[in-house]
Amino acid sequence: MDEEIEIPPFFLCPISLEIMKDPVIVSTGITYDRDSIEKWLFSGKKNSCPVTKQDITDADLTPNHTLRRLIQSWCTLNASYGVERIPTPRSPICKSEIEKLIKDSASSHKNQVMCLKRLPQIVSENPTNKRCLEVAGVPEFLATIISNNGFDSSMSLSDEALSLLYHLESSETVLKNLLNNKKGGNIVKSLTKIMQRGIYESRAYATLLLKNILEVADPMQIMTLKPSVFTEVVQILDDRISHKATKAAMHILVTTCPWGRNRHKAVEAGVISVIIELLLDESFSSDRRGPEMAMVVLDMLCQCAEGRAEFLNHGAAIAVVCKKILRVSQTASDRAVRVLLSVGRFCATPALLQEMLQLGVVEKMFFVLQVSCGSKTKEKAKELLKLHARVWKDSPCLPRNMILAYPS
Repeated sequence: MDEEIEIPPFFLCPISLEIMKDPVIVSTGITYDRDSIEKWLFSGKKNSCPVTKQDITDADLTPNHTLRRLIQSWCTLNASYGVERIPTPRSPICKSEIEKLIKDSASSHKNQVMCLKRLPQIVSENPTNKRCLEVAGVPEFLATIISNNGFDSSMSLSDEALSLLYHLESSETVLKNLLNNKKGGNIVKSLTKIMQRGIYESRAYATLLLKNILEVADPMQIMTLKPSVFTEVVQILDDRISHKATKAAMHILVTTCPWGRNRHKAVEAGVISVIIELLLDESFSSDRRGPEMAMVVLDMLCQCAEGRAEFLNHGAAIAVVCKKILRVSQTASDRAVRVLLSVGRFCATPALLQEMLQLGVVEKMFFVLQVSCGSKTKEKAKELLKLHARVWKDSPCLPRNMILAYPS
C-alpha cells in the first residue's frame, strides 16, 4: 500500500491498529476486527473491553456491516494505489442453528451420529464457530454422550465426542461447568474409564482433557478424587502412549498430589517406580519440562513415609535422581536435592549412607555448593552433608580436597 494514502482512523482495529477485515461490535458499543477481539477474549481469557475497560457482558459479537461496506468501498476507490479489496467474510453459524442440531440429535441414534459428523465440519468452516458452539451448550452435550456411551464395547460415539470436546479448547468457565454438571454424568469418572479401556487416541485425549479440567477444579474436588484416577494416570505414564499424554499425566500429578491424601493414593498406584523408569529413558529427558515435573512429584511423594519406602525399593532411584542434579534445570536440581535430603534425613541406615557415598551423592552435593545455584538448593545440600558428616567426612572414598572443604 502506498504510504501517502491516509487511512480513515475508524477503519483501524483498536487492538491490531490494522484495517479491519471483519468488523464486529461488542456489548460496550466499540467495534473491533473479529480476529483480534476473539483472541483478546478467548485466547487471552480477558472479559473487559480494551478501549472502555468495562466488562463485556455478552460474548456475542455483532457484525458491523455498515462499516465493513465502507471499508470495502474505500479499498475499491484506492485500488489504483495498490490497495486490495477486503473480501466479504463468511458469517459464523448462528447459535439457534446449533441448538436445533443438538435438539434433533436426541430423537434417534442416527441423528446423533449425523450431529457428531456435522459439528466438526462447522468448526472447520470458521474458527469463530468454536465460540458459538460453546455458547450453544455443545461441550455439555458432548460430555453427556461421553458419559452415556463411554462404557459400550464399540465406544465410537464416545470417541468422536471426546475428540471434538478436546479440540474445542473450551474456556475455563465451561470446564468448570463440565466438572460441576451432574446432569451430564461425572466427567472425571467418564474420562477415567476411557483412560482405562479406550482406544489409543481416546486414552490420550481423555488424559489431556482431564488435565485441563483438574486445573480449574477447586481444592475440595481435587481432594476427593478416587484412587482409580491415580491408577489410570500411572498406567498412562507406564504405557507411554504419546509424549503429550505422558506430560499431561505428569501435570495431573503435580496438580493433585499436594491436596489431601492424594500423595498416598499416588504412591499406592505405583507411581514412584514408573517415574524412575521414565527418568531412565533418555527420550523422556530430551524435553526438560518432563524431568522437572517428575522431580516435583518425587519431592512431594517423598514427604510421606510410604513414598520414601517406595522410592528406596527401586534400585536405581538414588542414582537417577543424583544424575539429574545440575543437568536439567534449576527447578529439577532443587527438587532432586530435596528428595535426597528427605531420604537422608528419615531413612538413614549405614547401608543407605554407604550407597549414597558410592553413587556420588556426596560429591554432587559439593558441586552444588560450588557452582552458581539457588541459595535454597545450596542450603539443602549443605544440610544433607552436615547431617551425616560423621560417616562421610572421614570416608576413604571421598577425595582429600572435599574432606578439607567439608562444611562444619
